[in-house]
Amino acid sequence: MNNPIPITDIHASVRAFYAERAKNGDGCCAPSADSYARCGAQSANPFHAAELLDGIPEDVAAFTLGCGDAVSLARLRPGETVIDLGSGGGLECFIAAKQVGEAGRVIGVDMTPEMLSKAWANAARLKTTNVEFRYGFLEALPVADEVADVIISNCVINLSPDKPQVFREMFRILKPGGRIAVSDVVADGELSDEARRDMALWGACYSGALDRHLYAQQLHEAGFVDVKIEPKGGAAKDVPMLKGKLFSAAITAVKPPIAARDG
Repeated sequence: MNNPIPITDIHASVRAFYAERAKNGDGCCAPSADSYARCGAQSANPFHAAELLDGIPEDVAAFTLGCGDAVSLARLRPGETVIDLGSGGGLECFIAAKQVGEAGRVIGVDMTPEMLSKAWANAARLKTTNVEFRYGFLEALPVADEVADVIISNCVINLSPDKPQVFREMFRILKPGGRIAVSDVVADGELSDEARRDMALWGACYSGALDRHLYAQQLHEAGFVDVKIEPKGGAAKDVPMLKGKLFSAAITAVKPPIAARDG
């Protein structure tokens, strides 16, 4: 899918969109009544079970900019190293930190300085010692090769204008046998050029959505196996040119062990 507008323009527009939400503490994605597009309702967290939020301040727990629960999808184990792509205010990093324990490590990556400031402030409030946040783009992750046991991401990969590069970067930083657990907005069919030119809809998690089959194809091309994309929500209903085309999905895949890749 070729973007009708420059990559740098998309990055700048998306970053401005989320910087505003970090400053105001409001939600993201589209102004839809659908559960996946409510992304970040201030009064409640519609995606994470109450037990996952235990011990996390209400305002931190309510500031979710996602479309699902990537942490539960990941089935984290004690001692694992987790990378959160597009970590926002840090909520899923804090949930993951409790699950991997002190022997584990969580690294959040975000391209919006205002989000990183919010995340670091939240980490200080929670006195979390096994979480850190780094500035960077999904297309050039500030993480060394084969560091991660697990990559999680919640409604962020759709914001990237170069998803094949994102998938290559994800493959690079995963250990052999590592896995991804992603909640994302995907399309049933290719979106129109009109939709992909709408900068407001890029930030709102619409215009960058990949067709579900192309999403799986690009993950395979990056080297992943056992790719699964399972719908979790209904189509958007409040943007006429996109009606019936978008849904929230749970996406999982695995980086093959060394023996499998060599063989």
